[in-house]
Amino acid sequence: MIFNPVWRSVLLPLSAAAAAACTAGVLLAAMPGMPDGLARAASPQPQAHAPARPPQSSPPIRVEVNLVTLLVSVLDANNRPAPDLPREAFQVFEEGVPQKIEVFEPETRQPLDLVLMIDASWSTFADEKVERDAAARFIRQVLRLDDRMAIYEFDKDVTLLAGFSGDPAALEAALRRIAEGQGTSLYDAVYTGSRALERRDIERRRVIIILTDAGENTSRLDFNDARREAVRSGALLYTVVIRPDKSEGGRNTAGEHALQTITDETGGAMFFPDSPQQFSSIFERINRELRTQYHLAYYPNPRGPAGSFRRIEVTVKGDYQVRHRTGYFMQ
Repeated sequence: MIFNPVWRSVLLPLSAAAAAACTAGVLLAAMPGMPDGLARAASPQPQAHAPARPPQSSPPIRVEVNLVTLLVSVLDANNRPAPDLPREAFQVFEEGVPQKIEVFEPETRQPLDLVLMIDASWSTFADEKVERDAAARFIRQVLRLDDRMAIYEFDKDVTLLAGFSGDPAALEAALRRIAEGQGTSLYDAVYTGSRALERRDIERRRVIIILTDAGENTSRLDFNDARREAVRSGALLYTVVIRPDKSEGGRNTAGEHALQTITDETGGAMFFPDSPQQFSSIFERINRELRTQYHLAYYPNPRGPAGSFRRIEVTVKGDYQVRHRTGYFMQ
């Protein structure tokens, strides 16, 4: 079984002696909660408590399964996806140390969980209809039977318009509810989308697509919060930057640079359309890339200390451009 997150813990009953011998392998996982007021979406209803477990002769302990998974995009010299490469063409390094590839899928068929984030600030709203129509076509193109998408809009707040769904009509209806707002909470949007994906099934690919002017100015969170959560989620970030003002002095290039850093670290891609009419071709490129990715996984050797950021590099023999997440946080 392949796990999308780097770590997963399971409960196994062991004898007292075995539990003592495995003390070093105990994993206590804790995830930070989302700050209050970050999203206006309604919280899920509390779930009924499961029946109490019967007493056991041996206490359960948590055992870590540390399979690191990667989605790798390989593009040729013409910037087109390069399919059908063999396992032998790939090498994986963690902190410069070669790793043994345990899982290799030349064209992953793992279903997709996608979060589409639409910037509703006044500076992008002039192109809202073209943007919405291109997003609607993308929804119809990208969603397959087992794929799911959620849609958010963000201005000074981040608002859920449609929860994860495989119904294109319902998702397109959500796009029509986008309303012009003020401010751009870019870091809050990245954080919220990452957290939403972390709560999804672990054996699915995770993707965030953001359409924005990158004019960060109203987030409650900062760059490091957004970056860390995006990396932790294992999501690919695809960013489409809408630039009403093409001059450097007339736009927030600091927001663009921050987004570029996060996008690169997740293994996604960043696009700068010259006109709204290019949205459709960009969405088509993202769709092609998602359908031709390579799925690799390995057990890190040696294992790094808890809390450390582990750098990853994937190389491919030949004249190719390779994109993948650049690291992960050891739990």
